[in-house]
This record gives sequence, structure tokens and C-alpha cells, in this order.
Amino acid sequence: MRTTTPPLLTSVQLARFVSHGYLRMDAVVPEEMNQEALELLPHGMPDVPYGTQIADAYPEGSFPRRLLELPAVAGALQALVGPSPTVDHHAVHVREPHEGHAQALHGDAIIDVRPDAFDVQLMYYPQRVSPDMGGTLVVPGSHLRRTNESDTGRYQNLRGQTRLVCPAGTVLLLHHGNWHGGRRNDSDLRRYMFKIRFNPTVPQVRLWDTTDMADPEVAAELGRYFPWYETATARLEIYNRVLLWRALTGDPSFDVEHWVTRVTNRPGQRSHA
Repeated sequence: MRTTTPPLLTSVQLARFVSHGYLRMDAVVPEEMNQEALELLPHGMPDVPYGTQIADAYPEGSFPRRLLELPAVAGALQALVGPSPTVDHHAVHVREPHEGHAQALHGDAIIDVRPDAFDVQLMYYPQRVSPDMGGTLVVPGSHLRRTNESDTGRYQNLRGQTRLVCPAGTVLLLHHGNWHGGRRNDSDLRRYMFKIRFNPTVPQVRLWDTTDMADPEVAAELGRYFPWYETATARLEIYNRVLLWRALTGDPSFDVEHWVTRVTNRPGQRSHA
């Protein structure tokens, strides 16, 4: 990656990622690169071994390397997974025109119970995705609900779900646990998406611009409800967000509505000396 410092995410943006499970950046890839991608992606991308360093996976000047070096993309990735993540794997996803079916709602790995680390998946859309092209379905706030891959495949629609109808050059950065799926393509065009999954290699602690840590919007984002939640389950999601935020900030005292403090209170374990 380039040695110049890219613009990092703010604390509010990071808190939004923790609550939603994704960060959407519209039209951050220049049009000339989008056109280049539409020529490259039909031929696929050469496989790379799991856990390959970016410099080894994508040589200087290659399309994926230039994509990752775009300032907005590089800054967001550094804030989420650090300065030297490895490439877990990548894939070119294609939805054929009028294919007549959609991908089942799923998470992208077996059940993952890491409380203090997460992988990030970059999803790049080189062409405009119109409503009839379907787009990627994403369920906000689903990433900390523990499931195993396609356990959610029986669900067809959830209140508050979003479809990625977007301009060309849009990049989505997705927590590995977020529920998502490719929607049916009813257009006359093939729909392309290029995905790269990144594994962090450093502790994911205060990697972003922390100057706005005290902004009230941080707590507001972390306490956000989504329409598919029921009241009791919403509390569980916020509880898990607080645990993740504590890990990301290194602050074991942070809380929302006293929920984590209340249930982790262990008076019997305190010293009376």
C-alpha cells in the first residue's frame, strides 16, 4: 500500500459500522477504473492463497492494488482492519440477466464467536446497479447475531433490509457476520461484483481518527434500533455492540443504558482486603 496517510474514519463513522455492520461509500472509484473493471471481471481474477499479504496478492499497478490504494478505500480499511491486513480470498460474483432466482440470505463463514476481532469484506460494484438489477440485500444490524452460514436462508424478507441500488464505483465494507445475499437480476445486463475478504494482523484497537470519541453521536449510533428487532432482542444486539466497542476502544467502562455494566457486575469477585 502507499506510504502516504489516507483519510481515516471518524469515531462516529466507526460507531455506525459497529451498529449497522457495514459502511457504504458511493461512487468512490473513478469512472475510468470502472470501465477497466468491466473489461477484466468477465475473465475472473487469479486465485491467491489464504492469508496472502496484499503486496504479494496484488502486484504494484494491478487493478485490485490500485482499487485498494484509492484514498477513501485505503483509509476506511486501515481504520477497520489496520495497516497490513492479509487477503483471505477474493471472488468475482456474477448475477445473470433474467436468471429467475436470488441467492439465499447468509453470512459468509461458519459461526464466528470472536469478541475482539472481525474480518472485513470489500464489495465493489463497477457498474450502476438499478432496481431491476436486484442488487445485494443487506440486513442492517445483523452481524452480531450468531448464525452459521445459511441458517438464515429460510428468511425471504426482513423489515428494514436494504438493497444496494447504487451508482457505479460504489464500495461496501461489510463485517464478516452481516446477513446478505445477491438479489435476482431482472434486467437485460449481467451484474458484476468483486469481493475481497481481509483478515486483520494487528489488534483492532483505535485504528481510526479518535479525535471525536466524545461526540454524543457515537453513543447514539451504538444505541440504534433497526425495524426487524423486537424490543428484547434489540437489547441483546446493543449489548454485543457495547462489548465490541469496548474491545475496539480499549475502554472497559463504556456502556449504553447500563446494560453491560449491570450484567457483568460480580460483587463476590471483588477483593475486601
